[in-house]
Amino acid sequence: MKFAVIVFPGSNCDLDMYHAIKDELGEEVEYVWHDAKDLSEFDGILLPGGFSYGDYLRCGAMANQSNVMSEVVKAAEAGKPILGICNGFQVLTEAGLLPGALLRNKNLKFMCRTVELKVVNNATQFTTGYEKDEIIQIPIAHGEGNYYCDDETLTRLKENNQIVFKYASEGPNGSIEDIAGIVNEKGNVLGMMPHPERAVHDLIGGSDGLALFKSIVKQWRETHVSHA
Repeated sequence: MKFAVIVFPGSNCDLDMYHAIKDELGEEVEYVWHDAKDLSEFDGILLPGGFSYGDYLRCGAMANQSNVMSEVVKAAEAGKPILGICNGFQVLTEAGLLPGALLRNKNLKFMCRTVELKVVNNATQFTTGYEKDEIIQIPIAHGEGNYYCDDETLTRLKENNQIVFKYASEGPNGSIEDIAGIVNEKGNVLGMMPHPERAVHDLIGGSDGLALFKSIVKQWRETHVSHA
């Protein structure tokens, strides 16, 4: 499986993402600059965390204007797995690939620590490596991770089982119903604030995030072998 790690000016988690795919999974991966106009050679698209374009205007707003985002939208429409982490999640909401928005943390402070996540939905292509309601340890590092959506959208997220991760205890950032990660209705676009790419080896504090990346690869291989 071949992954693209999209790099915007200000991305700072692209190295972590690249390491998780290349060194821990042993899969193909390339950095792709924000002005790229073709992602057709890639099987999965990864949008890393950081401060794209300095987080000017709104987090992810300027990144959404990059050439590559029209290609990310095409990849999503084609059913390819798209994963946006932290700033990548913000970009996905700006692009309309995921509903809702990310607001300033409730305490108005940047937060950087490991938190407990609950796997609410383990039936997505990103989470089959987990048990339902499993508690995992994943780092967060954000100032604007407070997920918000209106009541109608929240009802739809619940009805379609689109809420994938919740903070296991009271949400650290004020997110509505402690939401930490959601998928689109089709189930191939995941956005989450915590950083699984920073939890892929015990030497860096834990490996609970590795199952997410393994799940993507497993699903892709099963799909392509079955259609071969």
